Amino acid sequence: MKINNNVSNQLNNIDNAKTDKLTNSQNTKDSQNQNTVGDPTSAKVNLSEEAQRMGKAKELASKGLNEVDEDKVAHFQKLIDEGKYSVDANDIADKLVDTHLSTM
Repeated sequence: MKINNNVSNQLNNIDNAKTDKLTNSQNTKDSQNQNTVGDPTSAKVNLSEEAQRMGKAKELASKGLNEVDEDKVAHFQKLIDEGKYSVDANDIADKLVDTHLSTM
């Protein structure tokens, strides 16, 4: 089974797009407000509720992505190599459906 980081990559792409959009918007406002009195090195950014939720989702999705339990991997690799590891496809299908239904 191959595990990939598609979800993490998609969240990064969304985050980058929102950051670019926010940066472009801020640059436009900065160029319009060049005569405004204030500290030019500071900026105040107000994120929308949706952007805050996206940030939280990205944080939760990427949490622990780089952590690998080497002992657990070695254990299952040994079982697979010895032909002692079996997977019940019906159990996996049931769990996938249950997980999908619980997120609706």
